[in-house]
Amino acid sequence: MEIEIVTLSRQGGRTYNEDVHGHWHDERYVACLVADGAGGHGGGDVAAATARSSVLGGFSAAPGLDEPTLRRLVEQANVDVVARQAEGGKLAGMRSTIVFAAIDLEDHALAWVHSGDSRAYLFRGGAIVARTTDHSLVQQMVAGGMLDEEGARLHPQRNMLLSALGSIEEAPDIAVSDRMRLLPGDVLLLCSDGVWEPLGDERLIDTLHASRTPSQWTELIDAQVKANAKPGHDNYTALTLWVIEDESDDATRLLPESVASAD
Repeated sequence: MEIEIVTLSRQGGRTYNEDVHGHWHDERYVACLVADGAGGHGGGDVAAATARSSVLGGFSAAPGLDEPTLRRLVEQANVDVVARQAEGGKLAGMRSTIVFAAIDLEDHALAWVHSGDSRAYLFRGGAIVARTTDHSLVQQMVAGGMLDEEGARLHPQRNMLLSALGSIEEAPDIAVSDRMRLLPGDVLLLCSDGVWEPLGDERLIDTLHASRTPSQWTELIDAQVKANAKPGHDNYTALTLWVIEDESDDATRLLPESVASAD
């Protein structure tokens, strides 16, 4: 099987981009993430970049898909963001969400960890078979039966987070998935709320069905966000990973990345 990664990050209707994405791999493991910073120019983007370097650096030093390993990576990223806050000024109040996914190519396995409302989706056969659950006020309302998913997506308090990196006094909520089997044809999407909020799950599914390649899907996501987001809309970032069956052999290899850079 082959793996292809395509990324997209745009500033949207904002004057700067506080989202980041990144990935790392060796012969056995692939790791990828999206982080969405908050706290103003020079703050949120620093928080997100700090989380990215902390998690990818930690994983590359000691890779693994077990729950303690993934949880420790995000706990350390939180400590690293707080350490940068101590520099003061516009960094003092910075925060970041994070979603991180790790793949074991040898075992064909996937696991993810997140804090906040940046999401991971696993698609199989064109349908969503797994998705992260946001750490947000409206997600709690969904869990309590007060809202459905569509209502949550449009709710005026949809951006009120209950967890993000950048706090020691009240440790962030960190959710780690079970280990999942990864099959040829599977598609992984990591994205900030600037993607899923204007599109919703159904439009993500529709654009995936209309795409034959990860590059085409990323282009459709970009076009649909621009068409459906409100003026002044948020930064938006997507990392798509497609597992493609290679009929020539049974090896797994990472294809070169295609990147759609920020405006």
